[in-house]
Amino acid sequence: MKRLLTCLMMGVLFGIGGTILHCEESVEKGLKIAQEMDRRDNGFKDFKVDMEMILRNRHGQESKRVIRLKTLEVPGDGDKSMSIFDEPRDVKGTAFLSYTHKSGSDDQWLYLPALRRVKRIASDNKSGSFMGSEFAFEDIVSQEVEKYTYRHIRDDNVGGKLVFVQERYPVDKSSGYSKQIVFIDGEEYIPLKIDFYDRKGDLLKTLEFKGYQQYSKKFWRANEMDMTNHQSGKSTTLVWRNYQFNQGLSARDFDYNALKRAK
Repeated sequence: MKRLLTCLMMGVLFGIGGTILHCEESVEKGLKIAQEMDRRDNGFKDFKVDMEMILRNRHGQESKRVIRLKTLEVPGDGDKSMSIFDEPRDVKGTAFLSYTHKSGSDDQWLYLPALRRVKRIASDNKSGSFMGSEFAFEDIVSQEVEKYTYRHIRDDNVGGKLVFVQERYPVDKSSGYSKQIVFIDGEEYIPLKIDFYDRKGDLLKTLEFKGYQQYSKKFWRANEMDMTNHQSGKSTTLVWRNYQFNQGLSARDFDYNALKRAK
């Protein structure tokens, strides 16, 4: 409905008969591309993976964190995931649990071992930094189709490959973004780059996906994700290793008490 109103406004302002039709077509194509991306990644069931987080300040100085992550696919809803920090010593044992939902606010909790307590992440704080990185809490959860509305901008040719370029707009009003521009591989339907715009409409961050590998002859995962904050000069790199699919994980591995059991 939001995008349809935008189409109507454009038609009134510019008096172009085909504007509304073209806009509706771009919305429909944007949604179909998002749905196809989701369809191709369905069925992985669960996985475990090791991750290294490299944080850089505006002067290029680095600090590193070592994390284990596990994810459970939930039919009919968003994924459940848990991240467990192993290094450095000051964050060892910290665990982050997330339930992503197709509609409504996600549920997120952070276990702080020094305090021996679980802190719930408020839905209006999803734009906050995840453990001091350039990734926000809303960036590190599964990106469900229903979380956005879409508009296809254009088809590009990059190095002889088809790339879809489209805008997506967060449905949740507590999002830290006004919009995102997503560059998608037109053959494999995987994201290549995302530009994030802040609530004022200014370019805030860029996320680049590198070194894709295919697992189980179906599921594509990037070996590296680079997030650059254009406003602060800081950046964060996530390096992924040792993907293991179909590990027999269950909902019990992701319940509230699992946070305190995490080691």
